[in-house]
Amino acid sequence: MAENKLLKAAILIVSDTAAQDPSSDKAGAALAATLAAEGSSNWETPATKIVPDNVLDIQLAIRNWSDGEQFFNLIITTGGTGFAVKDNTPEAVSPLIHRHAPGLVHGMLAASLQVTPFAMMARPVAGVRNKTLILTLPGSPKGAKENLEAVIKLLPHACIQAAGANSRSIHAGGVKKLEAQAGVSSSGAAHSDHHHHHHDHSHSHSHSHSHGHGHSHGHVIPKAHTSPSERPQSNDPSAGPTRRYRNSPYPMLSVDEALKAISEKTPDPTIIEVPVTVDLVGSVLAEDVYAGEAVPAYRASIVDGYALIAPESPSTGISSKGVFPVASVSHAQASSMPPPLEPGSIARITTGAPLPPNANAVVMVEDTVLASSTPDGTEEATVEILTADIKPGENVREPGSDVSLGSKILQKGNLITAVGGEIGLLASTGTKTVKVYKKPCVGVLSTGDELVEYNDPKKLEGGQIRDSNRPSLISCLKAWGFDAVDLGIARDTPVGQIEQSLRGALRGVRSGSNKPVDVIITTGGVSMGELDLLKPTIERSLGGTIHFGRVSMKPGKPTTFATVPFKPATASSDASAQQERETKLIFSLPGNPASALVTLNLFVLPSLHKLSGMGQTPLADTVPKPQTALGLPSVSALLTHAIPLDPKRTEYHRAIVVSSRDDGRLYATSTGLGGPGAGAGQRSSRVGSLAGANALLVLKPGNGKLEKGQFVEALMMGSILGGE
Repeated sequence: MAENKLLKAAILIVSDTAAQDPSSDKAGAALAATLAAEGSSNWETPATKIVPDNVLDIQLAIRNWSDGEQFFNLIITTGGTGFAVKDNTPEAVSPLIHRHAPGLVHGMLAASLQVTPFAMMARPVAGVRNKTLILTLPGSPKGAKENLEAVIKLLPHACIQAAGANSRSIHAGGVKKLEAQAGVSSSGAAHSDHHHHHHDHSHSHSHSHSHGHGHSHGHVIPKAHTSPSERPQSNDPSAGPTRRYRNSPYPMLSVDEALKAISEKTPDPTIIEVPVTVDLVGSVLAEDVYAGEAVPAYRASIVDGYALIAPESPSTGISSKGVFPVASVSHAQASSMPPPLEPGSIARITTGAPLPPNANAVVMVEDTVLASSTPDGTEEATVEILTADIKPGENVREPGSDVSLGSKILQKGNLITAVGGEIGLLASTGTKTVKVYKKPCVGVLSTGDELVEYNDPKKLEGGQIRDSNRPSLISCLKAWGFDAVDLGIARDTPVGQIEQSLRGALRGVRSGSNKPVDVIITTGGVSMGELDLLKPTIERSLGGTIHFGRVSMKPGKPTTFATVPFKPATASSDASAQQERETKLIFSLPGNPASALVTLNLFVLPSLHKLSGMGQTPLADTVPKPQTALGLPSVSALLTHAIPLDPKRTEYHRAIVVSSRDDGRLYATSTGLGGPGAGAGQRSSRVGSLAGANALLVLKPGNGKLEKGQFVEALMMGSILGGE
C-alpha cells in the first residue's frame, strides 16, 4: 500500500434500539470523532452502518466490508460485547476472523482496567479477516472511545501490514523507529493519551440473554478462568493441536435460524434447456409451456364403426338409416388422410383414426350389420345402418378438443413427476425441448483416519470402523432424484488431504468423476477434537464462510453449513467472465450415523429443493396455494406411547407413522424405545433407530414427557404406512 494513500475505516453500530431510532446512538459519533482527531493523514471519513443485535446481520455487514476487492482496512464494531441477553457481537465476529490479534485485545483491556475494574466485564475480539482488521468495542460511548484510543496509534501500521505491505521494509528501522512513527513509546505505547474517568463497558442498550450450557456429569461443572480472546488460537489446520480452538467459536443457532441461513445463502436455481425425455422426471419447469400442436390435430373417431355424412336436420329428407356402400377404410395408424367421402357412402373407421373429409359423424359398429361382401369374400361391400338417430358430430373428437393449439399446458414451477402425465402431455403436443431448473450435483465425502470402506473384506483392527454414512447418504440422495457423486474417504492426516478432496470435488476430479459438484456433504470432523479439521479447512484453506457451526438440536448439534466462492475453469477469453465466481455449498454433518441422516433430511433437502427450483410457481393471491414448503412434508400424528422431552434442545425423534384403517388417523411409534425408559434407544450413534423409520417427530424442549394420545408434528421421510 502506498504511504500516502488514506486508510478506509467503517463503524458498525450493533443495537436493536439504534436500528429503530438511529438518533439514540452516541457511540458511532464518538468513534468517528476519535478517528478524525488522528488527523486527515491516515484515515478517510469512516462509513457507518447500524444493525440489530442479530448474529447473521452482524456477519453480513462485516463480510460485505471485508470480502470484496473494495475492502475496508479497518472495521470497528460498537455494542453487544457485554453479558446481556442479546450481546452476541463476539460470537458473530470470532468465526469470521482468519487471524486473531490477542495483543490488541490485551492492550484495550489493560488500558480500560486503569480506569475501572468493570473493564473485566467486556468481551472484546480483534483480528484480521482477509485484508481487513476488525475490532469489537463496547456500546458505551466513553468505553468505545477509550478502547479505540488505547490502540489507535498502532492501527495504521497493523492495517498496512494486513493489506499486504512488505513487512521487511516496514521493520527495517527497528522497533524504535516504528514507535516514533506511530507517536508512542515503550513506556506507554498503547494508552498514554487516556483520560481517567469512570465509564460503563457494558452495552448501552438493554439485553438479558444468557449463553450458558450446562453439562453436569456428577461433579462440579468445569469453569474456564480465561476468556476466549485471551487464548492464542488458530483456525489454521496446519497449526497442530496445541493451537486449536479450546471452545467452539460458533454461536448456537436454533433450528429455525439455521434453516433461515440455509435459505438465504442457497443460490437461486440455474435455468437450462433440455430435451423432452424420461430423464425429465424430478425436474421443475422454469417457464410456461404452450402447445405447439393441437391434440388431436384432426377430427378423430372415438369408437370403432363407420364414418358417414349425417343429415343436418330431419327436414332434409335424408336418413342415416339404410344400406350404404363401404368406400374406404380409415385406420388409427394411417400415415395419410383417407380420401374424401362422397354422399351416400360410408367409410369403415377405427378408434382414433381421422375422419375422411366431408364426413361429420361416426356410427358405432354395434348399430350396424353386414349387408354384403365383395366377390372374393374378404371385404365388406355394403353395410346396413340400423338407426336414423345419428346426428352431426356424434362420436367425433374435434381438433384441439383435448389440447388447443397455443394453449398453456404446463406452467413455471410445475414438477415433472413419474406418475402425473406431464411427460406424456409434452410429447403429445410435439414439444421437443423445455427450460427447467438444473438439478444440483451432490458430492458425498467421509472424513476420518478410523474409517475403512464398508465392503472391505479385511477384518477390522484397533479403532477402525466401517464407513456406513457414505452409502446411506448417497442412497437417500438418489432416492430423492439427485445426482450423487461418491467422493470417497479423506484422511485427517496428513494435514491437507481434506482440502485436496474438497478442491477436487469442486473441480470434478474426485473419484473419476468429470462433473464438478454444486453441493458437498461431508460427515465427521465437525466437533472439537484436534483432528476435526473441516471448519478450519473451509475458512482458512478454501476462503469459505461458515454461516453456522452449532445447532440447538438433538441429534446433530455440531452440524455446519458454509459457502465457498469458486471460480470454475473456463476456456473463454473474456476477461470479465474469468472473474465470475460461483457459490458452492458445503454441509458438514456429524459423523454419528443417526445424526448424519437426520440432518441430511432436515437441512440438506430444503437447500437441494431450492436449487432445483421448487417453490418457484407464481400463484395469484386468489388461487389456493398447495403445500409446497421446501424439505420434508409435515403431518400431525397421535403418539402410541409416552416420550420424554429434552429440557434444552429440540429433538428429532425417529419413528414409524401409520394410517389406521379403523379411524383414518395417523399414529406415531418410536423406533428407539429400549429399556425401562422411553427413548432409550435414540442415541445419535444408533443407526438402528433409523431402520424402518419413515418420520422424524419434532419434540420441542420441555420438562416431563409427551403422553400417549397427544398430537405431535411428524416430518415424513417416507410414505405413510398402512396400519391395522
